[in-house]
Amino acid sequence: MSALSGKKAAPARQTPVSESARAILDVAEELAQTRGYNGFSYADIAAKLGVTKASLHYHFASKAELGRALIARYQESFGGALDTIDQAPCTPPEKLRRYVELYDGVMRNDRMCLCGMLAAEYATLPAPMQKGLKAFFQLNQRWLSAVLEEGRKSASLAFSGTPGERAEVILGALEGAMLVARSYGNAARFHVAAQHVLEDLGVGRKSNPDGKGKRK
Repeated sequence: MSALSGKKAAPARQTPVSESARAILDVAEELAQTRGYNGFSYADIAAKLGVTKASLHYHFASKAELGRALIARYQESFGGALDTIDQAPCTPPEKLRRYVELYDGVMRNDRMCLCGMLAAEYATLPAPMQKGLKAFFQLNQRWLSAVLEEGRKSASLAFSGTPGERAEVILGALEGAMLVARSYGNAARFHVAAQHVLEDLGVGRKSNPDGKGKRK
């Protein structure tokens, strides 16, 4: 996965866009999605890019600054994906299917949702990163709440509780299902769990887009 119209949480400063900074962020994002924030260092990034650690510090003075920029960029990218869903002529059930497909795509690339991965390390993260994570999850919950409210009004979705409460359940279920599926090395576990989340809302089942169980 790498926001909503009028609802974006503006980052403290713009994500760097230079080619060198983008390359650093790309490598750091891959490492964070597969190892976690505490599982890689500037030395790992420098080795993958074939540069010195000093060159990394030129763009990102500290790892904490790099982490904040990673989250800001990821939120911007994910928010853009949600905007794309909103702009398409989709019913609420189809919007939810496409939302789940965003997570499916990450799993098929043998990665985790960046913010879900970092949330597991929340207590050890710098305060700006913690703030960024909350903003990302709030963004998702607002979007889901809006879709659920629309679905309830059109009778295309059925659920108990408020849209906000159900949005929290959906987000928690999907992020948790990713963690469990990853521990088994089997993306199908996530897909099955996600389908049940959708079915609980009255959204019909769709087959696994890969037709296979193992992650790629």
